[in-house]
Amino acid sequence: MADTTREFDIIVYGATGYTGRLVAEYLASHYGSTGNGPRWAMAGRSADKLAAVREEIGAPAETPLVVANADDPSDLERMCERTRVVLTTVGPYQLYGDNLVAACVKTGTDYADLCGEPAWMAEKIAEHHEAAKASGARICFSSGFDSIPFDLGVLMTQKAAKERFGAPAKRIRGRVRAMQGTFSGGTAASLGATMKAAAKNPRLINVLRDPFALAPGFEGPSQPSGMIPQYEKDLEKWAAPFVMAPINTKNVHRTNFLLGHPYGEDFQYDEMMLTSPGEAGKKMAEAATEMMKNPFGAKPPKPGEGPSAEERENGFYDILFVAEGPDGETLHYSVKGKYDPGYGSTSRMLSETGMALLLSEAEGGVGTPGSFLGEDLVKRLEEHAELTFTLEK
Repeated sequence: MADTTREFDIIVYGATGYTGRLVAEYLASHYGSTGNGPRWAMAGRSADKLAAVREEIGAPAETPLVVANADDPSDLERMCERTRVVLTTVGPYQLYGDNLVAACVKTGTDYADLCGEPAWMAEKIAEHHEAAKASGARICFSSGFDSIPFDLGVLMTQKAAKERFGAPAKRIRGRVRAMQGTFSGGTAASLGATMKAAAKNPRLINVLRDPFALAPGFEGPSQPSGMIPQYEKDLEKWAAPFVMAPINTKNVHRTNFLLGHPYGEDFQYDEMMLTSPGEAGKKMAEAATEMMKNPFGAKPPKPGEGPSAEERENGFYDILFVAEGPDGETLHYSVKGKYDPGYGSTSRMLSETGMALLLSEAEGGVGTPGSFLGEDLVKRLEEHAELTFTLEK
């Protein structure tokens, strides 16, 4: 893991924020700052605030602190030149991420974030993919709950489908069976920023609606909308729209696109949230559909706010993937995670994405966890982050 050409292996940018603090705390508790672990540092705008957080999370006193301003490109370039990987929790990325992505691309530094903002991601792909390939930088968007469990869940479901059916599944349904936890204030802020941007630039609406918006130049088949409640006979439950489907489905299709379409060019994928059978389940699905108009309610969480340690500890999620074989048979695969999905599990997933990037030999570009890291990241998440990837039947 050692690379003496750069001072650090990982820098956590935004370490004084709510989620950034959790990432730093995870690295401190799991890998420390010395010995065989990564050489990592905490970064942000204020040295005093960084020092306070370092003490509060119990990180070793020698954990380095790096001051860098998101509005100063030269600041960010100097920071990137010192490290192999930057993990950033400073969002919404469409407001604060441009300079950091550009700095990572320019300096050949790997990057991972928690972005769920498809219009901004499409813009960065157009701007930086070729330059990142040239510099060797791996720009890895959506390295948290959106979209790792879904991106890697489909990848592993397709692996199982090929082994059982002899060919990839042409259709996979992603179904959230259960979830306890809260969406982050950053997620709410990102959605708000995206809606404001779309109001100013109506062309962005087409990007948001297009399931292949992150696969430029490729036009795939019509996709199930996932926006209308439906009864799933084989699962004996009603299904409702899932708020994160618009970003997750795009990342699944980008992974397929970047890997050369191992799922097929005619692949169909959608995500929904399961409720219950019967009339009660139908009413729940209809209510969930109505909530999609304003998923965070009248008082959305603010960036920097989050659940208590107990709430993070008690959170979980359970996602089912149903793959359809060529003769109508089905395969069930699941991804389950411990901890609150938007914070506790997300901070672990981002951290392990950084660790996996240190060991990866993937070429540079603007990609996804699935396209850059694949099964290597699955193994890390199972070993370190308390996720499970399981073939059920």
